[in-house]
Amino acid sequence: MALVVICGQPCSGKSIAAKCLVEALKEAECKQMARIVDESSFHLDRNESYANMPAEKNLRGLLRSEVDRSISKDSILIVDSLNSIKGYRYELWCLARAAGIRYCVLYCDVEEMHCRKWNEERRDKGEAAYNDVIFEDLVRRFEKPDRRNRWDSPLFELCPYKDGIEKSSAAILDAVSYLTKKVDSKSRDVKILQPTIATQNTRFSEANSLYELDRATQEVINAIVEAQSQAIGGPLSGISLGQGLPTINTGRSVGLPELRRLRRTFIKLTGQTSLSGPPPPSDADSAKRMFIDYLNRELGSTA
Repeated sequence: MALVVICGQPCSGKSIAAKCLVEALKEAECKQMARIVDESSFHLDRNESYANMPAEKNLRGLLRSEVDRSISKDSILIVDSLNSIKGYRYELWCLARAAGIRYCVLYCDVEEMHCRKWNEERRDKGEAAYNDVIFEDLVRRFEKPDRRNRWDSPLFELCPYKDGIEKSSAAILDAVSYLTKKVDSKSRDVKILQPTIATQNTRFSEANSLYELDRATQEVINAIVEAQSQAIGGPLSGISLGQGLPTINTGRSVGLPELRRLRRTFIKLTGQTSLSGPPPPSDADSAKRMFIDYLNRELGSTA
């Protein structure tokens, strides 16, 4: 139903805001289940996760993959993380658009000095906190959300230092209203993202084509292996896989390792071609026909 991106400086109250939003949604008797996705979901240490760029990139990838798997029209997914890079927020927005759901950003607007103080207080209490080097680096690289950007809109702003964070905070209530409001022909302030033709079909076509390609090529390999076992090492020609498909003419006995190597190469070449040309075959017969032609060329040239 919706994707909510929590955004803010380190130690700005994002996790509290996420929990308050969940509580407010429950009190509003929201029918959809609200779920929080954060670093703790993967049992990751915050300092290790932001220790260097590869670790941070890995964290973003884990979060994005979890959002991609969990996003649906039957739940409200809340991403509780720094989400400090606008390019990353755009990626999350694209996931919401592909799913055809609502999207919004909840921003915890706190000055750096207060975030720094809160981080030090957490460390003194033995709670999870950033070390100074990582904290300063994250503060320096933070990209503030801008409601003029479609991936930052609608934007609900909290001021935790000035007003605190409660489930009754104005920004929380505004977000709840946006997430739960019924959409009809008169609704103008609630936007449900609409998938484009590309985003709507990409996941299905890619997954379906890959599955058919993998299954079809394996069936061809199995047919060759079976025919060779029946021929007991003799010459092979004219192996048929069915009506409408070309025959396989190996001209010699081909070992399973070589067949597997040819299969891997064919799948790789087909994927590369689809980037600049027609898409890979989406049905089994087309995939078999292409693979048989490929085998006849390759094995014919080495016979």
